[in-house]
Amino acid sequence: MIRLSGRFRSALIIGVQGIRARKMRTFLSMISLFLGVLAVVTVQAGAETARTLSLADIELHEGRDGTRMMFVPPFGSASQVTEDVIKGRPGVAATYTIQATIGEPRVRAINPGAQSFEHLDDYGGGPVYGPETRFEMRCDDAGNCRPVPIDASAAQPKGAAIEVMLVAMVNDIRQFRPFRPVSGSWLDFGGDPSYSPRLVINKAAAVGFSRYTIPAEMRFEGATANLTPRIIGVIDDGSEQPTAYARADEIDNWMAPPQPPQPAPTGAPGGDLKAAMVMSSGQPLQAYFRPGTAETEDLLTRRLVAAGVPREALHVQVNNARQRIEQQLAILNWIFLGMAGLVLLIGVAGILNVGLATVGERVEEFALRRAVGTPRVLLAGIVLAETLLTGLLTAGAAIGVAAAGLDVGTRILGGRIPQLQEMGFPWQAGVAGVIAGLVAGLLGGSIPALRAARIPIATVMRA
Repeated sequence: MIRLSGRFRSALIIGVQGIRARKMRTFLSMISLFLGVLAVVTVQAGAETARTLSLADIELHEGRDGTRMMFVPPFGSASQVTEDVIKGRPGVAATYTIQATIGEPRVRAINPGAQSFEHLDDYGGGPVYGPETRFEMRCDDAGNCRPVPIDASAAQPKGAAIEVMLVAMVNDIRQFRPFRPVSGSWLDFGGDPSYSPRLVINKAAAVGFSRYTIPAEMRFEGATANLTPRIIGVIDDGSEQPTAYARADEIDNWMAPPQPPQPAPTGAPGGDLKAAMVMSSGQPLQAYFRPGTAETEDLLTRRLVAAGVPREALHVQVNNARQRIEQQLAILNWIFLGMAGLVLLIGVAGILNVGLATVGERVEEFALRRAVGTPRVLLAGIVLAETLLTGLLTAGAAIGVAAAGLDVGTRILGGRIPQLQEMGFPWQAGVAGVIAGLVAGLLGGSIPALRAARIPIATVMRA
């Protein structure tokens, strides 16, 4: 058990007695300080909330902070090797993306190029450059999209079909991109793959399926036949582009087998890189690795190199989302903390004013204490104890009000901003409030404490 020193304990006890004896004056000091501490707590809580929301949005699109991402090009049997190595392993996943059409065959999709249903008139659905020139978005296997002009005379008639970006997954991608469930269920990666692929669509795709009646028939480039999908759930992935997620092995069931390797002609520019490329050898994959899975990453790299993939073609990058946003948030945080500091100074001035008035009224008391042998340090400690306790009480009240306000805001805005539902009151804001209260008490009580310590013993003769 930690015991307080005699002088410190005496200062604390006398300080508490002084607060109890002057309740109204203490209350007025707290009012002047309350807004300043509340401003500091609010700014810190807002900064942590903004940081959490920014990271959550980035994680939906790019992955959790610290994730290592490896791009596996479609060389030789690279796609099959990647799936064989990582399937079923913890802490690792891979995806490839293709453009798929769900609905009536041999018709033009309602949203060409898998564009958002909220902006159909902004792209291929409306005229561009002139009344007769129309475009639609087309994306290649690498995910690069560009507008392609549509020949109105040769274009297929628009029918009940929707285009989506189909993301095929090896292992569960949610360990890297924490999608928020909206309805239904998520994919089950256990058991044998089904010949009727199970799909989970995002909210952008759900808009199209809710507006239009779409037949359950799906096709994509490289498929051996049209297949019948089953939509089992809806998630929020933060994307405005209609997207569907499926197990890679259920999509691979309908993929045409890769063609044998066809190396580039001897002496062609590009050296070994072009010599390893084939005409049709699967899809380019994006592999994800959590920190601590270096062994799996090394194994995959060795297997890919052994399969003929040039090592320089395996690009690895680390998602440093937190580092990217920290500097921007820090600048805003310091600006608002500076403004909150100005408000806090007003509270310090209030404590200083009340403290000087209190010391002036207690001159005889302090002089008498000096006469009976009380050290000057203890007199200063008595005054500082009162102001520090006042600052702590004010900090507690400000933290309580801020926590209650955040709880009310979460309940009101939680439906619009789902990330807020998982947030609690940030401990950093509580620590900042306590520090602000102690600093204000120290600054506001230092001058009155010095004045109390310098009261001469002769002042007791006035009594």
